[in-house]
Amino acid sequence: MTTLPAPITKIDRLLALDKITPKDIEGLNDIEREYLAETATQIVAQLKGVERDNFLDKMDLIVPASTKSDIWAYNHARISGAVSRYMRENGVMPAQNIIARETGLSRQTVFNHLKEYKHHPEHAAQMEQFKFMAPSVLANVFKYALNGDIKAARLYFQMVGAIHQQPANTVINGQNNYIQVNNTKLSQQNLEQLSPEQLAQIENIIRNR
Repeated sequence: MTTLPAPITKIDRLLALDKITPKDIEGLNDIEREYLAETATQIVAQLKGVERDNFLDKMDLIVPASTKSDIWAYNHARISGAVSRYMRENGVMPAQNIIARETGLSRQTVFNHLKEYKHHPEHAAQMEQFKFMAPSVLANVFKYALNGDIKAARLYFQMVGAIHQQPANTVINGQNNYIQVNNTKLSQQNLEQLSPEQLAQIENIIRNR
C-alpha cells in the first residue's frame, strides 16, 4: 500500500470539509499552501454548473481578493462571449438557461452576474480602460475622415460633439437631410463631394467658432 506524502494527505482532509476557514489553514507551510492553491485551481477548471458554485463557496473564506477578481473576469468573458455568439447566429438575446449551457456556468451564477456586474469593481476598471483608449480610437476615425470617408467624418463630428452644435441662423432639417446656414444649404450630397482638406476646414470652423 502506497503512503501519500503528508502535504497531500493534509490538503485532502481540508478539501473534504464543507467549508474551509482561515483557521483551518493556519498551520500550513508555504509548500502546503502552494499545493492547496494548485489543487483548488485544477478542481475548479474541471467542475461546471452547481458543482463549481459549491466548490467556490467552500473555498470562499480563504480565497484572496485577486483570485476572486480573476474568477469574476473569467465568468464575464464566458458570458459575454456566449451572448455575442448567440446574437450573431440567431439575432436575439439568449435566455439565461442558454447562456448557462453555453458557458458551463450555473444558471444562478449567470443570473447574479447579469444583475450585479455594473456594480462590480472589475467592471468599473474595464470601463476606465476603454475610456483610456478613446483618444486612439478618435485619432483613427479622424485619419479615415481625412482620407475622404464620409461616414468616418460624420462619426468624428459626433464624437467631438460638433455635429450637435447649432450656431445662430442655422437650421438642421432631419427630414430633408441638409444643414442650412442663412441662405446656404449643405446637404449630404455636398459633403460627399468635398475633399478631405475641405472637410477638415469645416470641422475646424465648427470646433473653433
